[in-house]
Amino acid sequence: MKSETNDVQQIFQDRRQYRVPFYQRAYVWSKEDQWEPLWNDIREKTEARLSGQSPTPHFLGAIVLEPQERRGLRGVETYHIIDGQQRLTTLQYFLVAMAMLLCDDAGSAIQTVIKGCLWNPNPDTMEQPEIERFKVWPTFRDREDYRAAMEANGRGELRERFPGSFTQNGTLKRIGIDHPPALEAIWFFADRIEIWLTSANGNGDRDGAWLEALAEGALRDLKLVAISLDKDDDAQVIFETLNGRGAELHATDLIRNFIFMRADREGADGGNLYDSLWTPFEGPFWTDGQRRGRLVRPRLEWFVQTALQAELADNVEIGRLYTDYRRYGLGQRAPVKAEDQLRMLTRQADHYHQLMRGAGDDPIAQFGKRMAEWDSSPTHALALRIASSGLSADEQTLIFEDIVSFIVRRAMCGLTTKNYNNVFLQLLKRTSSDGLSAAVFHAALSESLSAAARWPHDDEFRRAWLLDPAHERFGDAGKIRIVLGELENALRSARSEEPFLAGVGTLDVDHILPDKWYAHWKLNGDTITSQEASNAFLATIGMENLDPRVEAINRREKLKATIGNLTLIHYGINRSLQNSPFSEKRARLFAESNLHLNRALMLADSWDEAAIEKRGNELFNLARVIWRGPSR
Repeated sequence: MKSETNDVQQIFQDRRQYRVPFYQRAYVWSKEDQWEPLWNDIREKTEARLSGQSPTPHFLGAIVLEPQERRGLRGVETYHIIDGQQRLTTLQYFLVAMAMLLCDDAGSAIQTVIKGCLWNPNPDTMEQPEIERFKVWPTFRDREDYRAAMEANGRGELRERFPGSFTQNGTLKRIGIDHPPALEAIWFFADRIEIWLTSANGNGDRDGAWLEALAEGALRDLKLVAISLDKDDDAQVIFETLNGRGAELHATDLIRNFIFMRADREGADGGNLYDSLWTPFEGPFWTDGQRRGRLVRPRLEWFVQTALQAELADNVEIGRLYTDYRRYGLGQRAPVKAEDQLRMLTRQADHYHQLMRGAGDDPIAQFGKRMAEWDSSPTHALALRIASSGLSADEQTLIFEDIVSFIVRRAMCGLTTKNYNNVFLQLLKRTSSDGLSAAVFHAALSESLSAAARWPHDDEFRRAWLLDPAHERFGDAGKIRIVLGELENALRSARSEEPFLAGVGTLDVDHILPDKWYAHWKLNGDTITSQEASNAFLATIGMENLDPRVEAINRREKLKATIGNLTLIHYGINRSLQNSPFSEKRARLFAESNLHLNRALMLADSWDEAAIEKRGNELFNLARVIWRGPSR
């Protein structure tokens, strides 16, 4: 490794090209954070020169370069930019902005110097002159706009090449458009230079000492430390040292570079691997931000965390994602080949996509659909492990049904979810070491007796189903809608005209006996007021012997919130009938509901506590099969 301090002219004056490897991210520097500070640094050095001072050098940071072997006599020296592509690209944008302001004086010494820092000479001796003539060559995402902006001869030609970015008056649009970074950066620097020239000498003189001082300020007073690697140096280690401990890059940026630097060392066709196996991860599905608790990360990061946990059968913290990925990539005995890493991610990505979307015919897609309303992220790594296990679809379905049952039964019984990350991690570890099958998994899930991990048996599940308030247990209407939807599906036979309920998104959860029943629903022939109902509840506190009337009120208040009193109806019906008498509700159900859940209601003459308990027991007999219990 060689390190030396160079000014900008020394960096760019030789016949060489600094190439951004294809797997690095696109150009991201911006006006407020980087362009404006850089311009201020250049302007300060220039004005110090103009005032007769000897300006002190300004340090821009380090660049790390990896020399590439040149085959044959033709071509320019090429260096891969391991670190520093944003700095070098921005300096090119500044220099081309200066060159545009000098374009009317093509013979000036300043123009010659600046062009020598922008373009490599002697294209007839190059392998690919259309590429090698550039001093800096960006990653493929930026190339089209970069070339168009860098090759423009003046600001007028920039307007012609990027017509959508300009107003009819020829100014850069400010609202409602994202400009190509190359265009915006060059235009910014050209604006700043022209404004400075006008304010400095009153007439925007482009031929005098002002531009020469500006060129010297940019080319001579800005310094970089250029670190050039030897062939035995590990570029990945250098990259990690400079970037792995900061917040500048996403963890998946580091992971991508780790994979493709490995591909380079292996002599693999990195470009083909990138196009075929990595490019899909750059789509909006993967780059959209997803919230878990207080953290918002690109979905790709949550996916890689999940895939790693499935592969390693170990905990992977989102804050240590790159470190844990590197542990996987380096392997226990030998490094995992770059192509194998990418194929693992691709395979798991297909499963993850089905899990998140809940769409598809595979068992994991059906599991994702059933878990859509639940915070099921602790199960995701285990789900990927099951989906990639090679088990038959029937075996996988049995395992997924056990997971759903575990979550639903515990929710109905009011048991905590706080330890789910550890519960499902331990299941993942155990099934990875013991071998995975539906029987092994069912036994493992059935064993725990701890409060944080036990799977409720039928007797506990039944008590909660018949007596506990569903909204309090499940937490929100979305989960109750899913539970009632699964009951509806179970009520439909294979001979039904519509054997499956496609979705419940347009349906409301309705209390058959309304939550506010007092006006239209008499109790033992008497009308009860809301105040009387409140007093009846208060009377239960500290009293052993209650009046039969109070007991009857409290029984109704308790049963109205249980599953036996809940159904699904179209939201329009629910909102128009909320607290209406049973006769009116039954008439609307006859007229407009096709749900099997509501058939018994249409046939009932009345609806009371006994009817709620009877229906609750009937639905429980379905529930205990849908969400089967643990082994005894």
